[in-house]
Amino acid sequence: MSSRASRTLYVGNLPGDIREREVEDLFYKYGSIAHIDLKIPPRPPGYAFVEKKRKISVKSVVKKNQGNVDHVTGDKIPKSFVFSRGKLPGPLKQLQMDLRKLMLPYTALNLREKKRNNLRDFLNVSGPMGVTHFLILSKTETAPYLRVARTPQGPTLIFKIHEYSTAQDVAQSQLRPRCPQDLFKNPPLIVLSGFGSGEQHLKLTTIMFQNIFPAIDINTVKLASCQRVVLLNYNKDTKLIDFRHYSIRLQPVGVSRRIRKFVQKHQVPDLRSLQDVSDFVTKAGYGSESEADDEAATVTLASDLGRVNRASTKSAVKLQEIGPRMTLQLIKVEEGLCSGSVIFSEYGIVGDKKKQEENQEEDEDNQDDDDDDLEKK
Repeated sequence: MSSRASRTLYVGNLPGDIREREVEDLFYKYGSIAHIDLKIPPRPPGYAFVEKKRKISVKSVVKKNQGNVDHVTGDKIPKSFVFSRGKLPGPLKQLQMDLRKLMLPYTALNLREKKRNNLRDFLNVSGPMGVTHFLILSKTETAPYLRVARTPQGPTLIFKIHEYSTAQDVAQSQLRPRCPQDLFKNPPLIVLSGFGSGEQHLKLTTIMFQNIFPAIDINTVKLASCQRVVLLNYNKDTKLIDFRHYSIRLQPVGVSRRIRKFVQKHQVPDLRSLQDVSDFVTKAGYGSESEADDEAATVTLASDLGRVNRASTKSAVKLQEIGPRMTLQLIKVEEGLCSGSVIFSEYGIVGDKKKQEENQEEDEDNQDDDDDDLEKK
């Protein structure tokens, strides 16, 4: 995770006449400010990106909120609700469950929804539970949509889901699917690619997704806890985002599959078909599809990881997709929680043209009325 993005705050609902100095006065007491990017659109409210020089000291907060604060980084642990608005078809309901599983362990896996529940009901519960983000699925006649919102005041990113596959679909497409339950004991890593164009809506998307998962400290993180990764890749030509979810595992380079299984499971191997024990050691193992020892996919471990991956030895990094998979398009950014002024709209230019044409027609009609009045006089 980029340290710069983890130090950047989004500040919304600013008055139209606010100045950069006033924003700095509001935040200087929480830590030194590196940069303020203030945006005042033609129609208020305004918004700003405030980048801090270093993380805020939160030792006093940690003592009061041990369950909501990471004891290593001192950051507030992001928590989420994943729910739907309106009726979802069966595949989208499964996608909702897959997203809840992806957000583990800091989400409500068995969150119960009722038809009479509205957004305020979830918001009222989110405060006491320390929930920081909502992931909301919905379905219209044309397409399904995913809203990612920061509680309690926004902003809200609205994505159109062009394509999606559930975790079950991904597993059925694989020869040897792998998804052990202990994968979800720790939150996933997040990798963002292609979002560095500098456009404000992409910058806001980067901050939102990087803050939806807990931050990591590369100096203290345990390798055993890094078992999953979420990848978001933005294509600037198609304006689509590929959303992927992988499991991570390490395998020692130069060790056959037979030896690995023997060391990991501690089971007595079947030697009946072999002439000598040396045949079991020297015979090549049956590898997976991505078993090749590619230099670019190998790492040297700083510490032991499991029984077969030892420190100072090379291990191959294996990624296996576990789903869900989505192709998303950012179509709108709202300043508030599923409401408020529109910061970005994919169809904003078209909307502005229509508005200009309507205003022009109104002006022409008014001019005609004035001319008629003059003629009558």
